[in-house]
Amino acid sequence: MQAVSAEPTPTRALSLSAIRSPVEAELKEFRRYFRGAMRSRVRLLDAIIQYLLRQKGKQIRPLLVLLSAKASGRVDESTYRAAALVELLHTATLVHDDVVDDSDKRRGLYSIKALWKNRVAVLVGDFLLSRGLLLALRYKDYELLQVVSEAVRRMSEGELLQIEKARKLDINEETYFRIISDKTASLIASCTQCGATSANADPETRERMRLFGEKLGIAFQIRDDLFDYGQVDVGKPLGLDVKDKKMTLPLIHALEKAPGPERKKIMKLIRRNRKKPSEVRTILDFVESHEGTAYARASMEKYAGEALELLHDLPDSDALDALRRLVAYTISRSR
Repeated sequence: MQAVSAEPTPTRALSLSAIRSPVEAELKEFRRYFRGAMRSRVRLLDAIIQYLLRQKGKQIRPLLVLLSAKASGRVDESTYRAAALVELLHTATLVHDDVVDDSDKRRGLYSIKALWKNRVAVLVGDFLLSRGLLLALRYKDYELLQVVSEAVRRMSEGELLQIEKARKLDINEETYFRIISDKTASLIASCTQCGATSANADPETRERMRLFGEKLGIAFQIRDDLFDYGQVDVGKPLGLDVKDKKMTLPLIHALEKAPGPERKKIMKLIRRNRKKPSEVRTILDFVESHEGTAYARASMEKYAGEALELLHDLPDSDALDALRRLVAYTISRSR
């Protein structure tokens, strides 16, 4: 499996501010554009939107759109629309996810569902999605709309497949990759593809950028899943996925590798709704002893390496260098 190299200096390569540098001015313009795209004359809705806008986060998805456009050609007005469309969709899915997951907090702050309850949260998510669709239709960005609509379809199918499989806890490695490809990678792929499309890149470059986003998205999700088995505080309780009976790559690999009697014993613990801390620790130790985390880490690095390979034929630029750095950041981030 290909190792991922952070170039030229690790400290700068893994700094998100350095990665943003080639499109800092464009990100500022995007934020102005995005605020306008979310505006509403309904007082309640406007108050909720202002609350959402204060939770900027890392804005990785708009950053991907802008960098992909600049690496493929240039940033123009359609690029800002593409970034706004993707971010509106992403924000809508987060608001809806908190309802589905009955989650009161996101990134340490109260969710829309917690503050305004389920009915309002669902309607806010619907509003954000409709704003994105109307924005694309107003400017006849049909290709961008098709790309993002395909991502919505895949995200929905991936979520439902996970729910279906989780009931029987029969997720194998093939199903795991199908789920994370649809649930996570599809949206990241839509960012990179939309960026290249907005820059009027040729069809081959658009497909190359889509595949780059897909590989990056898979690596991103495996990194997220590895947090559950980490030894440091990453803002996520150790063993949370295990407590929730979530079958991720480290656990799947360990179960496939373990002898039958041991696998049966661990599956019995996994199926328990309320696990003692000692039982959670037993499962985590089981995964480590059967090299589940090492296997997942190697898989993550493989996909990151394949993502980097897809960038080789693009002309050198600061934006292209930033995309490479973003790959390194994705698989080394601590949260």
